[in-house]
Amino acid sequence: MLMETRQQGFLDSEPLREADEDLVSEVNLNVSIMTEEERQEIQQELAKLEEEISTLKQVLSSKEKQHAELKQKLGITPLSELRNNFSRGWHDMQSSTAYKKTSETLSTAGLKTSAAFSTLGSTITRKFGDMRNSPSFRSFEEKVENTVSTIKTKVGGTGTGGSFEDVLSSAANASSQDTPTNTLMESADRQC
Repeated sequence: MLMETRQQGFLDSEPLREADEDLVSEVNLNVSIMTEEERQEIQQELAKLEEEISTLKQVLSSKEKQHAELKQKLGITPLSELRNNFSRGWHDMQSSTAYKKTSETLSTAGLKTSAAFSTLGSTITRKFGDMRNSPSFRSFEEKVENTVSTIKTKVGGTGTGGSFEDVLSSAANASSQDTPTNTLMESADRQC
């Protein structure tokens, strides 16, 4: 069995019919059912309320002026008020549980990240040490040393061996003495 639920009143799901529209158009909202005496009484009450509102605005304005004068006598400026409000707000925020939890979480995350980077650095250092001690790196190092010795011998150095830095500095000295620029400069100085 299929049950239908139908909502009544404002949420009626049926569309309006012509008869409903006619009923609505017959209602005149401007027609008042009050007597002239009631109307005058309401108008008097309205005038009285407006007068009270005006008086309250004047009192409020006077109180605000007095408030400003007292602040001025105490040396309280808008900037100092803003600073105090900001300080109070910052203190309130720092003492909130959400801030404390977030701070603790970030602190823990920072410690864990620091530990991870430390471990990573140690691992990389260890791996470089392992790589330097490996047979393939030793073989490469020997080939570089042999090449350096060969270059040193060909450049004009006496003897074999020596460090790579020694070879580079001797090669740099040899090349700076035989550059075409130096030769041209020397010949130009001689002609003068």
